[in-house]
Amino acid sequence: MRNYDLEFLKHFSMVIGFLVVLTLGLILGAMYLHGSLPTEMDPKTAARTEARIAPAGAVYAGATGAAAQQAAAAAAAASAASQVAYGGTTDGAVIFDNLCAGCHKSGAGGAPTMDKAHWAARIAQGADLLHKHAIEGFTGATGVMPAKGGNPALTDEQVKATVDWMVGNLQ
Repeated sequence: MRNYDLEFLKHFSMVIGFLVVLTLGLILGAMYLHGSLPTEMDPKTAARTEARIAPAGAVYAGATGAAAQQAAAAAAAASAASQVAYGGTTDGAVIFDNLCAGCHKSGAGGAPTMDKAHWAARIAQGADLLHKHAIEGFTGATGVMPAKGGNPALTDEQVKATVDWMVGNLQ
């Protein structure tokens, strides 16, 4: 072997040795960093992450999709039913002042105002029909009554109590 070949082998061996030492150092550093990371995620952080990446909607396809859609609709209806308006009160005055007064005091949208002249023909049709129109909604020649006054969180009993209060307080 020539002198320059030996010189090359020395330099090459030193570079290989340096790379081996560097690799071992990186491996040990990675093991140390991995060991210092927390092994378990905080439950609150996991909940926030789940809420952030939750799907915005759902796709229902086929027979299983129809069943899932019905289950989702039932869950939504149960959730809506659990949130009763105005704390569940059946005080017609409270509900009227908070919801109905906007239309029935001003006559907006063709709503009958709180005087007997506007209500005489309606009262003659019977309380059951008044209750039905207030609960289900009604579109007549003079105006529109939205279902439950536009607040689906009202129960049927609350709507009936409010209608009865209105009829009892006509001027």
